[in-house]
Amino acid sequence: MITRRQFIEASAALGISTRIVGAANDRMLMRRIPGSGESLPVIGLGTWQVFDVEGTAQELADRRQIVEALFEAGGSVIDTSPMYRRSERVVGEVLTSGGHHEHAFLATKVWTDGDAAGRRQMRRSAELMQTERIDLMQVHNRRDMESHWPTIDEYQQNGFIRYSGITDYRDSADDAMMTLMRRYNPDFIQINYSLLERGAERGVLPLARELGIAVLINRPFVSGRLFRAVRGREIPGWAEEFAASWGQFFLKFIVSHAAVTCVIPATSKLRHMVDNAGAGFDPLPDSVTRQRMVDYIETL
Repeated sequence: MITRRQFIEASAALGISTRIVGAANDRMLMRRIPGSGESLPVIGLGTWQVFDVEGTAQELADRRQIVEALFEAGGSVIDTSPMYRRSERVVGEVLTSGGHHEHAFLATKVWTDGDAAGRRQMRRSAELMQTERIDLMQVHNRRDMESHWPTIDEYQQNGFIRYSGITDYRDSADDAMMTLMRRYNPDFIQINYSLLERGAERGVLPLARELGIAVLINRPFVSGRLFRAVRGREIPGWAEEFAASWGQFFLKFIVSHAAVTCVIPATSKLRHMVDNAGAGFDPLPDSVTRQRMVDYIETL
């Protein structure tokens, strides 16, 4: 496993302050899951595309380094899906080869139609990830909720699944998501939210706080659009108090929203995982600074 010294050295190589990414006495910020009181670290890891690899020794070693960097920084959430092809298998192999299952909060999804197919897929996900229990099972993009929700509830009762969830990745789905939140009262939702996609502020995020639902955030960089928007620019001087890179700037905007539980940026590069993890440490921007961040991005 990557040592704290190696983690800090990697951070220094990126020009990231160890105060921000976690000096010896610091811990990543935690947020409570409203339904249980359990706390999760605010920065996790997404696996869309980046863990969908053949699984050669080098590919697995590279991804094991990424996962270990997440854990070393204090993170735990790894989000995947059967839709992501080989990602669940790669996650399982990486965790097992490193002996790291105990460090991980495993979130995956059901993405099929019908009760029987859903049950098979959920069980297969556990086999691929080499775990006897799944921390969070989410209905992927709200697909066939009526078939899968009773199964998830049953599996929660028998302990195979710990938490329930619903996902989507589009602002256009916000109204439908709010309807499902009221109807099913999931433990989690997973939605898109960023400096370029702030639609969730109008309804979904306030409703999550009202109903006591934890929130995972996908698409924090909007498929790279945010990085393209600032290409060739340095982060503004007023942001250097809380962010050491554009990646941290973007992630800290999200983490500083009180309704957000955890952000799950995907990456296949160790240096990006180290940088992303740095966004999980104090300080965070206050409400005035958050608006300044919005105004800045809107001028680009």
